[in-house]
Amino acid sequence: MFKKIIAFIVSTCLTLAYTLNRANTGENNPHNEMTIRENRFALENEFILQERENKKLPTYEEEKDNLPRPFWTGHDDAVDCYYKTWEIAFKNLRRPSMFSGFVSNYIDTAFNGEIFMWDTVFILMFGRYGARSFNFQGTLDNFYSHQYKDGYICREMEQDTCKEAFTRFDPSATGPDIMAWSEWEYFLNFGDKDRLAKVFPVLMAYHEWMEEFHTWPDGTYWSSGLGCGMDNLPRQQPGYDVAFSHGHMVWIDACLQELMNCRLLIEMGKILGREADTENLKAERDHLLQVVNETLWDEETGFYYDRWRSGELNGVKHLGAYWALLAEAVPEERVEPFLAHLTNEKEFATPCRLPALSADHPSFDPAGGYWCGGVWAPTSYMVLKGLDAYGKYELSHEIGLNYLENVVSVFNDTGTVYENYAAMPGEDGRPRQGNVSHADFVGWTGIVPISVLFEYVFGIKPDARNNVVNWYVDLTDAFGVENYPFGTDATLTLKCEKRKNAAAEPQVTVTSDKPVTVRVFWDGGRQSKTVKVK
Repeated sequence: MFKKIIAFIVSTCLTLAYTLNRANTGENNPHNEMTIRENRFALENEFILQERENKKLPTYEEEKDNLPRPFWTGHDDAVDCYYKTWEIAFKNLRRPSMFSGFVSNYIDTAFNGEIFMWDTVFILMFGRYGARSFNFQGTLDNFYSHQYKDGYICREMEQDTCKEAFTRFDPSATGPDIMAWSEWEYFLNFGDKDRLAKVFPVLMAYHEWMEEFHTWPDGTYWSSGLGCGMDNLPRQQPGYDVAFSHGHMVWIDACLQELMNCRLLIEMGKILGREADTENLKAERDHLLQVVNETLWDEETGFYYDRWRSGELNGVKHLGAYWALLAEAVPEERVEPFLAHLTNEKEFATPCRLPALSADHPSFDPAGGYWCGGVWAPTSYMVLKGLDAYGKYELSHEIGLNYLENVVSVFNDTGTVYENYAAMPGEDGRPRQGNVSHADFVGWTGIVPISVLFEYVFGIKPDARNNVVNWYVDLTDAFGVENYPFGTDATLTLKCEKRKNAAAEPQVTVTSDKPVTVRVFWDGGRQSKTVKVK
């Protein structure tokens, strides 16, 4: 009994200490409290005082049968890669340490013993398909629990302590601001309005902090190589550090991410009845849309660029510009010229699509070179989602299939997945991992065998908000998925029979334990039919 009392007292003291630390009043806080001013939305943050989760972690062996179960005739290796990816993912599940101030069980970034904001957002893009087995989305709760009272959240934190990797005004301290996108995608899959209501004020406070401290006088945004996640991309003006400096540059991806963020937060405000809270975002949205298209677009090359301190566009074609699609920033007359770069073999249509840096850049490394020639799950997935926003489903299927085939080819040779892949094949003509690339990277590469398989190869795109699944059938093989999670508690089975050609009407079978509408599109989306399950 005495030991239990001592243990209870110690646990209570630790919980109180780290709660105070998250509330920004701890003695070990590395930030100057005199610089911190309260944000009204941050004061609504429920995660700061949330009790630390103390739930046993599931294992892959326990949960394998509860995961979605894909099949694809003639492509058993892709299915094997899918299951291997989940197996690695479950090995990376963690419980919050007493000393971290984390509040939720989470998935490790699989990099260096720290969790990263940028990586986590993309890990959750596939994690949502395993939500019935583990609350992957809760990983973001650990960032939310460390929000400061002015809205700031550090982008990188040690897992076993409460130490943050950067102080708040370091150019690499935070970003990119895309957590709202992760929460929105989760909402589309599950329609969880309660979670949306809980995260909304946190996301608003963070956006307002970024607007105050990461903008230039004209309202454009800046970041750094580390802050934007594309560490060594050669986009800076000579003389500035490519990884650590903002370079007094207007960063095209940062501007577009905040434009996207404005749109998503405005939409969340409508759903939650908090339209009044997003009124200021409408003005920022309109301003960013104007300044991006008037000052960061080059008509001659048909591309969006970063702008140097000198006012000159840097002329570096990189995938960060394609956040313009998700931000819905591209005017109709510019869409085709802009997308043409994705199908140009001298630029982004390399044998493994899509390299972060265009292949015609002098610094392009065909073997990878990290962000100088590597093909990365986060940027590639962002482009695919952006193509959907503009209804370019044939192109997103083409690129997604290419990417999956390359990843599966390397899996067949190595038995695992990697942090990034080389845009060009090796001397033997086979696809290869990047020359600087971690193995077993699940990690964000889980996007490819899971999310890309379901959304871009199989073409299944959920919209739980409207209780609809849009299914774009491009494959002619027999394929489908059982135990597909949809909405708060529905489980679907979607099967498509083998077809003679892409123009043939798909013969599909849809079953569900809840009412759902499935819209089936084929032959480029020009034909469609609706299947209703009651």
